[in-house]
Amino acid sequence: MGRNKDLLNDLFENGGIDLARGNLFDSPPQPMASNLDFDRVEGMMLGLAIGDALGNTTEGQLPQQRKAEHSEIREYLPNRYAGYRPVGLPSDDTQLAFWTLEQMIEDRGFDPERVAERFCRQPIFGIGSAVRQFVETTRSGSRPWTQCGVKSAGNGALMRIAPMLIPHLRSASADLWVDTALSAMMTHNDSASTAACLSFVSLLWTLMQMDTPPTAGWWLETYVRVARDLEVDDTYRPRGGDWTGYHGTLWRYVEERVSEADRKGLSVLEACSSWYSGAYLLETMPCVLYILMRHGHDAEEAIVRAVNDTRDNDTIAAIVGAAVGALYGKSGLPQRWLANLAGRTSGGDDGKIFTLLAEARALWG
Repeated sequence: MGRNKDLLNDLFENGGIDLARGNLFDSPPQPMASNLDFDRVEGMMLGLAIGDALGNTTEGQLPQQRKAEHSEIREYLPNRYAGYRPVGLPSDDTQLAFWTLEQMIEDRGFDPERVAERFCRQPIFGIGSAVRQFVETTRSGSRPWTQCGVKSAGNGALMRIAPMLIPHLRSASADLWVDTALSAMMTHNDSASTAACLSFVSLLWTLMQMDTPPTAGWWLETYVRVARDLEVDDTYRPRGGDWTGYHGTLWRYVEERVSEADRKGLSVLEACSSWYSGAYLLETMPCVLYILMRHGHDAEEAIVRAVNDTRDNDTIAAIVGAAVGALYGKSGLPQRWLANLAGRTSGGDDGKIFTLLAEARALWG
């Protein structure tokens, strides 16, 4: 939408967005093949929902505590919101991602004000502090949506950003980056967060065009190449782990930590424990990239490691799930996980996510 581009340009000119106007915004993505299989898109979105559902029943537990209670989690655990049946239910990760898709289907594209309103319409499961502040400010009507986003490097924007590429599959214009930036800053108007979202969408776009898994180094190199040109804030500090003396950008911290863990051949558990593995992007982003570096060749194992070896496991697994889903498609995800996924976006709308994906296919497939 042309008005989205004009809005973003105005935000850049007036300092309304915490981001550099990097070269990405003048570089349209490589066009998708005309025979792109929408199975890849479904895989991306269902991988997100699966990772979220596998992780959210033990979210926040230390990996050692989780293992002591559940051994290794490879299936959905009994869920009290489903009569303690072992089915996959959503948290805010799945809700916000599919609400974004739902609103874009209704509007035939991304209207940020309408998506902002959609986020405020229903209760959000496990809502994070930044999104809660966004919702409260938006509902108050005291500011326009462009001024309701919080300066937060939490992972609450990254976890829901995957669907932004869907309306652009056939157009492949730089408007993809415009819409992604506006969507990200809606709730988290933060340099590290918005740069991470743009980097991840760029990564997903490329994964959908790959016939074979990338090399281990590709994941980190691809992320850093985009993010380093967009971040403007160099004041981030770790809140835990072994490198609390760091002070700088997110992209450099990720590059240093992930590269070092790779050189040492650390397991996912060892690496993610060393930099902590919570909802702060200095924790989430290195976890995601290291898991994909070590296990991106195996969709199931990548998601399982995210679920078992990290603390904010539902969101890390949702992001990892989106990536491997984009690479392998719906057909490359374990059938048992798909079969037992309730497909909700709210309290009782079973199957809703599958309906939305069918509608998206009809529009943009």
